Amino acid sequence: MIVVVGEALIDLIGSAPADAGAPRSGRGAAPPDPVYRAVCGGAPANTAVALARLGVPAALLGRIGADTFGQRLRAHLERNGVRPELLVAAAEPTTLAIATLDDAGRARYDFRVDGTADWQWTPAELPDPLPEGTAALHVGSLAMAVPPGARVLEEWLHRVRAHSAATVSYDPNVRPALAGEPAEAVARVERQLALADIVKASDEDIDHLYPGRDPLDAARDWLARGPALVVVTRGAAGAFALAGPGEPLHAPFVPVDTADTVGAGDAFAAGLLDALGTLGALADRAALRRLCAAPDPANRLGPVLAHAQAVAALSCTRPGADPPYRDELPAGAGAAERAASA
Repeated sequence: MIVVVGEALIDLIGSAPADAGAPRSGRGAAPPDPVYRAVCGGAPANTAVALARLGVPAALLGRIGADTFGQRLRAHLERNGVRPELLVAAAEPTTLAIATLDDAGRARYDFRVDGTADWQWTPAELPDPLPEGTAALHVGSLAMAVPPGARVLEEWLHRVRAHSAATVSYDPNVRPALAGEPAEAVARVERQLALADIVKASDEDIDHLYPGRDPLDAARDWLARGPALVVVTRGAAGAFALAGPGEPLHAPFVPVDTADTVGAGDAFAAGLLDALGTLGALADRAALRRLCAAPDPANRLGPVLAHAQAVAALSCTRPGADPPYRDELPAGAGAAERAASA
């Protein structure tokens, strides 16, 4: 089982109404307001759903409000096969993320987070030790950034890592509106990634943290801080992985008819963990490090990246965070399974 830690919130996704381009009459006439639709989201929740749809046992360790939106989130998670035993019933209201899409389907976010459920963690709400059968933890995103719960989660991660062989995956998923002061955000991310075996980030995350810095240079620095594997997604430029001092392994962009990119990075993270699990590289972090330290890991990690790219690409063809089921993946996306038997 993979335990995903973090927020489950409601995305209010805005797009221009169908008549936005129609001519307006009258003095001072304004274009119509965007039309917003409410969908279940939150990067960790999206990743848990994507894992479950791929057939990977997954549980979300998250705080779910008792309001109408919270009830909808709980139903969404259970309907998609996410195991519910680690969900914490919270008295606080559900967090809202307001996403406005540009012409390319990329989302710009604003948030309503004050006093909401996702950030109010207490030590008593966190399992210690991890549930039996936990192969990996996937952490990061806003839950590891927004106080007061971020510090509680980070301290908990220190404890469980010291007593568990489960692999730790980290996705900083930086949101500038909530990241805090730049220097503080950099210090936090660098401190947290040092607790991880796998780091998955986007080039946008890196640019928010280190404006103008080459993503490969930043990834090399991150790898030197302790992780065994650093993977960076770059949109239309594909993705690359670093597993040692050698050259990065590149995976090309998968061209699709894009509806939007909401949840694409979360789907990629799920595909990455799914493929690594198929290779037996999650339940024991030493196995991951052996894989990454191999003289030529490309034969194994190449199919892993290709699988993650395929999962993310198919997610982009549908509006909102709507990751694919395993049987929806195109022929050839099972390359990780073939690598496992090599």
